[in-house]
Amino acid sequence: MDLARRVCSETVKDDVFGSAAKLAYYNFLALFPLLLFLTTLLGLVAHEGSALRARLLAYLATVVPSTASSLVYQIVDEVGQGASGGKLSFGLMGALWAAANGTGALIGALNRAYGAAESRPWWRAKLVALGLTVGLSLLIVSALALALWGEHVAEAIALRFRLGDSFVAACSVVQWPVVLAFVLLALNLIYYFAPNTPRRRWQWISPGAVAGLGLWLLASFGLRLYLQGFNTFSSTYGSLGAVIVLMLWFYLSSAAILIGGEINAELRELEEAPRR
Repeated sequence: MDLARRVCSETVKDDVFGSAAKLAYYNFLALFPLLLFLTTLLGLVAHEGSALRARLLAYLATVVPSTASSLVYQIVDEVGQGASGGKLSFGLMGALWAAANGTGALIGALNRAYGAAESRPWWRAKLVALGLTVGLSLLIVSALALALWGEHVAEAIALRFRLGDSFVAACSVVQWPVVLAFVLLALNLIYYFAPNTPRRRWQWISPGAVAGLGLWLLASFGLRLYLQGFNTFSSTYGSLGAVIVLMLWFYLSSAAILIGGEINAELRELEEAPRR
């Protein structure tokens, strides 16, 4: 209970929800060049009507609220029709630039959580932000690839080595804990590299990462259930409702990540208190 009170107090003191709003804006800003890159890539390797595009959008719909996912579907269809190499390069550079700015804002928020001052040179802080952006992107893409093609890879391995259907069934069960492990690893990388703390200690499974993941899943599926039962955004705001829902989802996701950081920061302070 003492930890919960400390986390709540520090959440208010560090203006976590204000920082979450800032991160939500940067995430929203990064979304469109990212979609430009992904939809161009899809247009080149997975044309409209292909099974790969259908599966990718189906997995997106399981996490993103339905109102917001319809907006993404529309953008994917419109941009994918004019896929080209120039759009691919522009989308990648734009997504990295906007996402790195968002990571920089995340670094500032976690510095406040850990009570750390940003003493790194600006170029080093930018490199950390860019490195985190690339690393997190690779982890997310790996998790997404495992979710999309894990079953097909298991079937190919089972066919090659004659392992039978039981191997495929076991892999289909194991792949989801592995996907969650990728997400936990991404959160732990954020909490390890982002704050400018003098003494770093790596944890494969930190309490803050577990809490952040749990809060993110709870917020995502809770918002999805709410919109399924009480969706008035579309009727009230029209097509603008999809943008509102998407921003709200980004806001809740950012808040979950920052609260996980606050939990790790408070646990670290409690551990170091007897040494002072």
